[in-house]
Amino acid sequence: MPPRGVKNPKRKRQYEHIKESELKRGASQETAERIAAATVNKTRREKGETKNIVSSI
Repeated sequence: MPPRGVKNPKRKRQYEHIKESELKRGASQETAERIAAATVNKTRREKGETKNIVSSI
């Protein structure tokens, strides 16, 4: 399941593609989902599809 807020079909396909690629490389299901979600969220931020929330750590 793609990250919350992903409604764009292109981003859903991107998530599934990355997840499958990670699984083929030998990553666990959980790790593959985490990597795919992080990558999709990063792309969404860079393309301006979501707010760019900066955490103050």
